Amino acid sequence: MKILLAEDDPIQLEPLYAALAKAGHITDATLDGETAQWLMQEYTYDLLILDWMLPKISGIDLCQQHRQTGRGTPILMLTARDGLMDRVTGLDAGADDYLIKPVNILELLARVRALGRRSPLWTGDILHLADLQLHLATLTVQRQDVSIQLSTREFQLMEYLMRHPQQVLTRNQIERALWEWNMQPESKAVAILIHRLRSRLQPLGAETWVQTVYGMGYRLSVPEATP
Repeated sequence: MKILLAEDDPIQLEPLYAALAKAGHITDATLDGETAQWLMQEYTYDLLILDWMLPKISGIDLCQQHRQTGRGTPILMLTARDGLMDRVTGLDAGADDYLIKPVNILELLARVRALGRRSPLWTGDILHLADLQLHLATLTVQRQDVSIQLSTREFQLMEYLMRHPQQVLTRNQIERALWEWNMQPESKAVAILIHRLRSRLQPLGAETWVQTVYGMGYRLSVPEATP
């Protein structure tokens, strides 16, 4: 998933960021609410993790602003405020879940998986598209009895394509989804990654599912005869 992580304490931010990256997520991290607000306006995320007490703009204000735009992106609120009314305030502001600090990494990752499964394409930790399955826990793609191990970057691309089936995705869209906001990929990075993914899908007989749409971008298209 593409995740925004806003946490004002760099000592806590670093292990959270590392754990999310190790789990295969693309994470934009920031220490203040103003930068988080800008990122939320400029990029599309699958999940927002917001600390309540962010400098400049609080996490609770960001949460309310985001909901006022009508966006349904899941929000996980982090805070040391563990009172009943604090939790009620956070949830009423639009947060979907609430995690008390200090954060346990295993619990954080479990809650991230739970919020990520809100897509109807997910069952448990598996993303389904026709008879293709993407396993979140093992970073593998499976079709029938054949399973292929993907690299983290290949997995991220496959997940992004499977979350947007039949949709033409431009190179710029893919770059913004797979690379962090302050990173600039090489000009052919997406084309090279698409080529690698097709090679990975070949043993599954699904390499032609990833199509090049000339002059526009790429599309994951499931053959009509596929269940």
